[in-house]
Amino acid sequence: KPAGMVVHPAAGHARGTLVNVLLHRLDRLSGVGGEARPGIVHRLDKGTSGVMVVAKHDEAHRALAQQFHDRLVQKTYVALVWGRPAAGQRLDAPLGRDPRHRKKYSTRASKARAASTSIDAVEPLGEVSLITVTIATGRTHQIRVHLAESGSPVVGDDTYGGRRSQVPAGLAAVNRLTRPFLHAERLSLRHPRTGEIMTFSAALPSDLEDLLT
Repeated sequence: KPAGMVVHPAAGHARGTLVNVLLHRLDRLSGVGGEARPGIVHRLDKGTSGVMVVAKHDEAHRALAQQFHDRLVQKTYVALVWGRPAAGQRLDAPLGRDPRHRKKYSTRASKARAASTSIDAVEPLGEVSLITVTIATGRTHQIRVHLAESGSPVVGDDTYGGRRSQVPAGLAAVNRLTRPFLHAERLSLRHPRTGEIMTFSAALPSDLEDLLT
């Protein structure tokens, strides 16, 4: 999925979604998710690019959804963050809608659901770090919230403190980002019929690759 594309139709996004593209290109998608979300097993934020899995029929959808529910799917992301978080740390904090800002999520929610994020690798780049993250759960804005609340917001994330008005001269390029530097790099799951472990990956898109360069 490219950055800037919403996964399925919702208020204010009736067209131009991933679902619209899929319906145009494919003759079949599962109906488990309902009329507005055919084939959609999981989602990525609008500003997040990367790999997703979509179900073409109901049998596959149910099997994949069960894997996500049972936390058997491995989801690996790449992010550029402020600061230098510690590799190997696990961020476990339930998430829900922020009580003060309804469009945001936080660990202060009265109705929160379990969420777990692991920082697997950290490459320091001055005042920012390129990190690899895996998540055991898939809550809305999970990685962005966990990293922000741990003191290392995702670079370019306007919502959770990742945009800074003043940056060192050597980091001036980050001001060109029009979205959070967050990319779903790899997805590992079992084939819904054969049980074979399958891994899919998506290279960093040009906007993020150019920024790193």
